[in-house]
Amino acid sequence: MKTIFVPIAALLLASCSTQLLPDQAPIIDGAVSSAEPRATAAGEEMLAMGGSATDAALATLVALTVVEPQSSGIGGGGFLVRSDAQGNVITYDGRETAPSAADERWFLGEDGEPLDFRSVVPGGRSVGVPGNIAMIKLAHDRHGKLEWAELFKPAIRLARHGFPMTRRLHDMLARKSDAIMGPMGSIAAFSEAGRALYYRADGTPHPVGTMLTNPALAEFLERVAAEGPDAFYTGSNAARIAASVQQAAQAPAPMTVADIEAYEAKTRAPVCMDYRAHRVCSMGPPSSGATTMLQILGLLERFDLSALSPDDPAFWHLFTEASRLAYADREAYLGDADFVWVPVAGLLDDDYLAARSALISPDTVMAEVRPGTPPGAMAMADGDEPPESGTSHFAVADGQGNVVSLTSTIEGAFGSGLIVNGYYLNNELTDFSFSPTSDGKPVANAVAAGKRPRSSMTPSIVFAADGEPVLAVGAAGGSTIIVQTAKNIIAVIDWGMSAGDALAIRNVFAPGNVVMVEEGPGDAALIASLAAMGHENVRSVGPRFKANAVHKINGRWVPAFDPRTQKDVELP
Repeated sequence: MKTIFVPIAALLLASCSTQLLPDQAPIIDGAVSSAEPRATAAGEEMLAMGGSATDAALATLVALTVVEPQSSGIGGGGFLVRSDAQGNVITYDGRETAPSAADERWFLGEDGEPLDFRSVVPGGRSVGVPGNIAMIKLAHDRHGKLEWAELFKPAIRLARHGFPMTRRLHDMLARKSDAIMGPMGSIAAFSEAGRALYYRADGTPHPVGTMLTNPALAEFLERVAAEGPDAFYTGSNAARIAASVQQAAQAPAPMTVADIEAYEAKTRAPVCMDYRAHRVCSMGPPSSGATTMLQILGLLERFDLSALSPDDPAFWHLFTEASRLAYADREAYLGDADFVWVPVAGLLDDDYLAARSALISPDTVMAEVRPGTPPGAMAMADGDEPPESGTSHFAVADGQGNVVSLTSTIEGAFGSGLIVNGYYLNNELTDFSFSPTSDGKPVANAVAAGKRPRSSMTPSIVFAADGEPVLAVGAAGGSTIIVQTAKNIIAVIDWGMSAGDALAIRNVFAPGNVVMVEEGPGDAALIASLAAMGHENVRSVGPRFKANAVHKINGRWVPAFDPRTQKDVELP
């Protein structure tokens, strides 16, 4: 029996649009979850029109360009993992690429030393050729049911007629004013565009609830809807991207129109592994998400996690140790597999994982963690990538059993700070290692022309023993994405939780010798317990986590929203 319902997100979109009335909110068969209710409603609108999960996910992505400009959008890139009802999985790579002029010295100064992150962001040298529009087109051609132009209508409405400033966007604007106004007014190349969109005359963000419009973006989205990807990758938009990067007031870089015209989105084979009675699939290189997340699960599979709980320090000790091992391998081996050898099969080899898991003790802490030597690996070195940030994840299921898990990003808050036709350009190239070598060994994630930087995005789908998809999940928050996703999958499979309850559990992030415990009730007790077990450098960290999921419960797809962010994006 089909389950249909009137989603709350659709009512939110109706209340801020002159095109819909509350009693016209769509009834849908399926579920959509994103970090922003108006973007969620855009996806629900596609499902209500008979669109596929792919249609809904792509409309959500375009709408996020308008309502969550600090995190994702068409000026960046993304990864899409899609499954049909029979469990056939395909993944799409819309990751940004380095321009043809990029080489191993891209982030090195004249003295041969790595540049400071703040010297290239905001600015042009951090910008990669955006991939989202090309990825949208590739996925839509294969799995879309609605006309291309339909995907853009909700976003166009929001950009033209406005949406209310959320608490989250307001606070981000207040904290990240450098990317909008320019530090001390020095980045004048884009200060006017950012000021006009989001700020009052006194330089403070518009108050929460203010209706924000973006006419330039509305007009450009109308062009892309009518003309297709050529409106993005050729002509005046391509020329404006190239000019913005070349003429940036800070860190200008030689991106050309030819670089933009040459961009191609790609299909990739999914990376999958069994965990207990389930199969888990995610995104392979250039993402480090699948291998690292699946390693964490594989390293922990020999332990009876069901006997523990999310409040038990014993679980977090095991989770931390597994994370340290998996992240060590990530740093050594992960990069763009079109350019370097990435031993994906070796990293997930049963014998290799068993040997690595044997290093984990329930009672003691590993004194030192080094990368292992998985089968087929070549000697590589750890790079010096700056911390990742930003990003938005969303998940969709339709009434035919198709599921999409999609993560999109422009990297840091407001990306490079450069605005073209109303959208922000990414700063994804800073996901590369700034140093091309270390200790005489090449770095897998070094810069090269046309190369895609390593990512932590981990859009994932979980399948039951019969092969039916039952969970689509992922997260935002830079390199914490991987542990967020692993933790949520463990909570659903090992503890039998709903995705909504799983997302609410605290996060613990241990990419090396520092253990970061999400601040909140009980964090001091957990920190003390981990320290007593021998963990050093254990500390609490503030808000940086954001996950979304759809979960099939009793035959019905249910959207799950992260409580950390939802309270700050509801309508005032």
